[in-house]
Amino acid sequence: MNLLYISASLPYGPGEAFIIPEIQELTKRGHGVHLLPTRARGPVVHATAQQYEAYWSKPGLISFNMLVVFIMAFLRQPNISLQALSLILPSRPERLLKNLSVVPKAFWLAERIKEENIAHIHAHWASTSATLAMLASHISGVPWSLTAHRWDIAENNLLHRKSERARFIRFISRSGLDMAIKRGMPGKANATIIHMGIPLSREKTAVHENRGRTIIICPANLVPVKGHAYLLQAVSHIEGNVELWLAGNGELREALEQEVVELGLEESVKFLGQLPHEQLIGLYRQGEVDLVVLPSLDLGNGLHEGIPVSLMEAMAHAIPVISTSTGGIPELLEGGAGLMVPPADVAALAQAIQALTEDADWRRALGEAGQRRIEESFALEAVVSQLEGKFRKNGGLT
Repeated sequence: MNLLYISASLPYGPGEAFIIPEIQELTKRGHGVHLLPTRARGPVVHATAQQYEAYWSKPGLISFNMLVVFIMAFLRQPNISLQALSLILPSRPERLLKNLSVVPKAFWLAERIKEENIAHIHAHWASTSATLAMLASHISGVPWSLTAHRWDIAENNLLHRKSERARFIRFISRSGLDMAIKRGMPGKANATIIHMGIPLSREKTAVHENRGRTIIICPANLVPVKGHAYLLQAVSHIEGNVELWLAGNGELREALEQEVVELGLEESVKFLGQLPHEQLIGLYRQGEVDLVVLPSLDLGNGLHEGIPVSLMEAMAHAIPVISTSTGGIPELLEGGAGLMVPPADVAALAQAIQALTEDADWRRALGEAGQRRIEESFALEAVVSQLEGKFRKNGGLT
């Protein structure tokens, strides 16, 4: 059966690599999965996303062809067109233009959905991607659902309306569902918690015993919620030969580079930039990383982590992790699957890093505990089976 996944930008740009394994697993099970970005941004970065690049070419947010399709559809079926527009009219003023911008694409997409015999539409993100899915579903009559993550819930872009129209809403964490209910989403039966899944590592991660230094990596965009500044301060207090790799790009890069200089860490910190997903996983498999640290913050108003796939991927390769007790992270690290410290607590973070750098046996034990946690609760095959069941129940698979 054919499924349509609507992303923010995937397969283009550096983000959303965590969606690819889910699509690949569904494809492996015999389902046809088509991928459409709400707005394509940049080139294909991840090699595993290249197979999805050519389908439906590279549709932008809007084009002349989309406008023609929209006008013709409006003339042929004015009632359906007006009903579709009415779905987004309750938008807050700051969201209305954003939602209106996907209307022509929704009409264009509805035609593609019929041509390709799509049975179910699934959007990742409760924001504009879900707006596009909701409109295309209404126009085409094909059922839809969505996966809500974190910032998109906090944005609250027609969340109540979307919860009424979608066959089901999948939340990747308990904290995400709680946040949505607080923002006015009715606690209805169509809300479900299904984590993002991680492919289990089939190869034993290599171990470098006498490297002479401890390699720490922070795989995260250089943005405020990730808390990099606190990690740099913590590393400045670490005794011993430690090297920190920052894998990611973002608005804070220049400020963080300046802080590295001010802290005298030029020899200890490397900015790797945005690594292709397969390259990051390769570092884990080859045993090039001893410890993964994600010092995330809670910025208020729902701006915190969901359940970070970056931590899950490290844990799947038996690499020990340190993070903070924010957002959905406790759901992942509960029961000793990783170390948690309070957010923005430099002393506690430094103490945790120091302790693990000095104790290889503890690092190994913590890594094994994290790997067990992934195998028991976040394995890709089990997660996709849950999702597949929801698609079947809600008019998508046979």
